[in-house]
Amino acid sequence: MTQQSVGTAGVKNNVNESVSGSWKRARRNGLGALYRKEMADHIKGRRFLIILLLVAVTTAAGIYGAATGMKDALEADSHFVFLKLYTTGGSSVPSYVSFMALIGPFVGLMLGFDAINSERSNGTLGRLLAQPIYRDNVIIGKFLAGTVLIAILTTASSILTGAAGFLTTGLLPSGEELARVFVYIICTILYICFWLSVAIMFSVFCRHAATSALASIALWVIFAVFVSLLAGFFAGVIYPVETDYQKAVNALANYNCQLYINRMSPYYLYTEAVSSILNPAIRSVNAVTVSQLVGAISGYLPFTQSLMLVWPHLFGLASLTMLAFLISYVKFMRQEIR
Repeated sequence: MTQQSVGTAGVKNNVNESVSGSWKRARRNGLGALYRKEMADHIKGRRFLIILLLVAVTTAAGIYGAATGMKDALEADSHFVFLKLYTTGGSSVPSYVSFMALIGPFVGLMLGFDAINSERSNGTLGRLLAQPIYRDNVIIGKFLAGTVLIAILTTASSILTGAAGFLTTGLLPSGEELARVFVYIICTILYICFWLSVAIMFSVFCRHAATSALASIALWVIFAVFVSLLAGFFAGVIYPVETDYQKAVNALANYNCQLYINRMSPYYLYTEAVSSILNPAIRSVNAVTVSQLVGAISGYLPFTQSLMLVWPHLFGLASLTMLAFLISYVKFMRQEIR
């Protein structure tokens, strides 16, 4: 190889590295600019005040439910008092975890139901893409801004609940309790981010914001209410338990069938996961037979064992979130924008 060819190869490598570096910087700068724009739009908008009010009411109701039901909960079990702040409810008020399972999805839906179609209907999407940014940065920036805002609100709400419990009881949480609450926060963020990705997906497919909002709420109702009803119906058809003989033969299969169908719902996955991680007394998330109970010693699961119970739920919520976002990403990248 001559000296001239070596020099030419070196120049080509330098040019390729320079182009690659410029491309990465442009993508990073475009994504950062869109992320800052979306965060500013969320925080300065009136919708954010509604979201703050919703989170504040949910937190206050959860704290009130724990305060009214804590006495009875401690009489039944005086261990892990700090965790009972999240799982204990009053006679007429559900627990904080139950509130988050029902109200939390609305935060994600409100942040994403008009993420794309509002830009299209206002005529700003074409102007946005006319800037020196990549198209995928638009949808990634919107999802990233919503995710960060959800993480901030969820963490703040959980810390406020724990702080209220500490001021009320005066008991410091142990390291294991803090670790369980941390996993709970991660699980809640994934759960709400799933609904954010669903809302963004409908905003890509639907031309009007009202249509995407109604579609998102309808899907939430299906997962939160009708999946459990359908699970019982299909399990009863496949494994009937009407007679005593059928109960003796099909009881376990019927329960497992209902369980598998229910776990198709993110709502059920979330509630089962947070109940297991915040209650060390739960030793299994599947059916337990009498033969398995024989010789078993009652007690509490350590944190690592509880984490092994719920990691499939965490993986499932993360997978569903990425699947919904991937569908919206591919659809948005293929759409014609004028």
